[in-house]
Amino acid sequence: MPFMIETWDRPDAAAVRATTRPAHIAYLEANLDKLLAAGAKLADDGETALGTLYIVTTDDRNEAQRFVAEDPFTKAGVPGQIVVTRWRKAIFDSKSFIPKAS
Repeated sequence: MPFMIETWDRPDAAAVRATTRPAHIAYLEANLDKLLAAGAKLADDGETALGTLYIVTTDDRNEAQRFVAEDPFTKAGVPGQIVVTRWRKAIFDSKSFIPKAS
């Protein structure tokens, strides 16, 4: 069962996020095999980053925690809070994965 990792940026992290973003993107691209999804959480203006959401394909909490710990954003101190939670796929990419009752 995958893990959802949600981060919230520190209020003063915008400049660090901007300078670290190329390394962060390279890290994500180098780890595509571990990701079901990833992307920035944005304010209503569609531009201001609030944090990041990752869905990591692993059954091992330690591996999920290691994944986010190795992210250049985390190493640079962008997130003020990180929460790692098991995630059960119910709806994904407009498809239902909910078991039908028998």
